[in-house]
Amino acid sequence: MRKRCWVGAWGVLMLLIVLTVRAAPVQSAQCPGWSEDRLEAEIEALGERVARWDRAYYASQGHPDGASPVADEIYDQAVARLEQWRRCAGAPTPHVPERRVTSSRDAREHPMAQTGLEKRDETGVKRWTSRRDDLWIQPKVDGVAVTLHYVDGELNAAVSRGDGERGQDWTGRARDIPAIPNELSESVSAVLQGELYWRMEYHIQAKHAHRRARSQVAGAMAQHQPDEATLTRIGLFVWGWPDGPTRMPERLTQLTMLGFDTADYTHALDGRRDAAFWRERWFREPLPFATDGVVLKQGERPGVRRWSSAPPEWALAWKYPAQQALAEVRGIEFRVGRTGRVTPLVWLNPVQLEGRRISRVSLGSLAQWQTLDVHPGDHVAVTLGGLTIPQLDTVVWPAQARMTLTVPSADDYHLLSCFTLETEKFRCDSQLLARLTHLGEALGMHGVGEGTWRAMLDAGAVTSLLDWLSLDHADLTRVSGVGEATANQLLARFDAAREQPFHAWLDALGAPPGSEQASSDWATLSAYRREQWQALPGVGPVRADALIAFFSHPQLQRMARQLQQAGVAGF
Repeated sequence: MRKRCWVGAWGVLMLLIVLTVRAAPVQSAQCPGWSEDRLEAEIEALGERVARWDRAYYASQGHPDGASPVADEIYDQAVARLEQWRRCAGAPTPHVPERRVTSSRDAREHPMAQTGLEKRDETGVKRWTSRRDDLWIQPKVDGVAVTLHYVDGELNAAVSRGDGERGQDWTGRARDIPAIPNELSESVSAVLQGELYWRMEYHIQAKHAHRRARSQVAGAMAQHQPDEATLTRIGLFVWGWPDGPTRMPERLTQLTMLGFDTADYTHALDGRRDAAFWRERWFREPLPFATDGVVLKQGERPGVRRWSSAPPEWALAWKYPAQQALAEVRGIEFRVGRTGRVTPLVWLNPVQLEGRRISRVSLGSLAQWQTLDVHPGDHVAVTLGGLTIPQLDTVVWPAQARMTLTVPSADDYHLLSCFTLETEKFRCDSQLLARLTHLGEALGMHGVGEGTWRAMLDAGAVTSLLDWLSLDHADLTRVSGVGEATANQLLARFDAAREQPFHAWLDALGAPPGSEQASSDWATLSAYRREQWQALPGVGPVRADALIAFFSHPQLQRMARQLQQAGVAGF
């Protein structure tokens, strides 16, 4: 056990939606709707990837920065996905991690095996604790495990966890870390197991999930000559003494006498302060280290001769809620905004993350999408930025059968594109809808939102920015969802919009910032020269050029004449 514990067509709102690989109301244990060949190919590819993760994790120096190439919670979810796919294929084989330490002259056997930990959820923890007494709890420190072997009080060896049986010889480096005593206060021989962690001040896990805490320690241990400041940032939490006293109180007392703070973070469980109490407390209160859950232990445990690297029955881990979710991509939508910015939206088979249902993530820009190279069918890692905004961190593994996407060119869309649907080169549904929505807001058309404009576009009642000016009652009632009363309300909103002041109309048409400072009319502003625009506060050469381009654009000139005929002030 490892330690870490639409069918879419062109819509009005979107430029493109790619057909989904499969659809499910919630991403769960359902079988994907693939052919047998596709399922076998996906199982094989994921199995190979998980095996690589295992080798990297258990290797002495598996990853370039000394850390695992994938977050614990993503690993756990990927393994669960692999096992489910195997059940779907009729071969329900549980995943057994490949535990192997890279062959090295520096590899060294542990004097006593470092056990793994089974992970349980709240129900599993309640069941486990109900059958046991003399239970204790510790924070599950998010660091790098180490075994320290003292002989007659002097540090004899330090070994990385490795595969639990053998690990990297860290003795030389350990002697340079201030938190690891080279000599104990008493002349005792002991095997201590603990966690090297990255020191932090007032770290609150619930607010600041520190995912690099472990890799910072591992990176320092892998450096040839880390500086003193780096070594000082490494702390030590001793969570186990295999050959120490068999009862927990005695172990804690003696560890305190030896200078370790284990007792400060090890507490007996009772009816008043149970596992849920300490788990919540350590999740939300300041600690000097990052944590990813809690560890429950029986006070007494078997003698060390019965120990192995396999998870024991007398201890388990209860991890915090996942702060990363593994999600399958259903499709990619490239949405064009009012100003022409193309924003890729990644649609997901919904996942739950920190109590929220996540089904869509914005990538912000085409450049970010190109960097991530996300396609339908890929599996991605999703987090909540600032605990509120869904973010796509990375493609965990790509689909074996990748679709070819039709990607819009950012050069086609800009401030002066898509005032109408009619274009030969590219689609304008999305940008025109965004323009209409903004126009309604700028002109105070309360109750006329994106859905209303989309319905009018779908019905063909509106195909350009100002078509609504000429609509009558009969036109509107042909729009889906618009009845007699709604048509009358829309006509009233349209009439009121005609009475809006000139500056509101400039905003509605999408004039660049700066035009609102010129109290004049369309004819005057159309004749402004560059120096006149630049004389206005906040208008530089670039914005002046944008304003000149706006007022001289043929389509806008035609719309200005249309507004003049409609009796709109300023035109």
